[in-house]
Amino acid sequence: MEFNTTTEWNERHWKEAEPVYEQAFPAAGRKSPAIIRRMLERGIGQLHTAVLHKETIAMALTGHSAKGEVTIIDYLAVDEGYRNQGLGRRLIDYIRAWSEQQSVCRGIVIEVEAEPTEANLGRIRFWERNGFRLTDEVHQYIWVPELYRAMILHLTEDNRLPEDGKTLFRYITSFHERAYRSKS
Repeated sequence: MEFNTTTEWNERHWKEAEPVYEQAFPAAGRKSPAIIRRMLERGIGQLHTAVLHKETIAMALTGHSAKGEVTIIDYLAVDEGYRNQGLGRRLIDYIRAWSEQQSVCRGIVIEVEAEPTEANLGRIRFWERNGFRLTDEVHQYIWVPELYRAMILHLTEDNRLPEDGKTLFRYITSFHERAYRSKS
């Protein structure tokens, strides 16, 4: 399996990853290709892919905080036919190694839906098995009805990010605002 990261818009790479993205996330819950393109063109987003036999079987969209100290996993998906084989873990490990190579990155953050449904609790357990810690803060965005919680994975012990959800959501919200902003 080959892992790749692109920090620039590449139509072919996106078209190879898009089916996995669309399979995993409903239309109302995902960013449009135009927004993803803008994220990459502005240098605030990355597309990570896992390719097996020339087929993209997993993908992740990440961003980073304005100063680069936080990698934010915006979306991570594995093709349905390849799930429960450890590919999500391998992609997270790859993103972690990639983040550690960024000179100022101190941790990785993801937001998860807070409602205690079986599906949401399963996602939280997945992230916990991969080293993430759930924060207590429940966050309400003004533009979506769901409640969210932040999860964090520290990359360094000597320069850790704060673990309070309010601070982590400031990073996440700032990233979303930059992603959706129509002008640079």
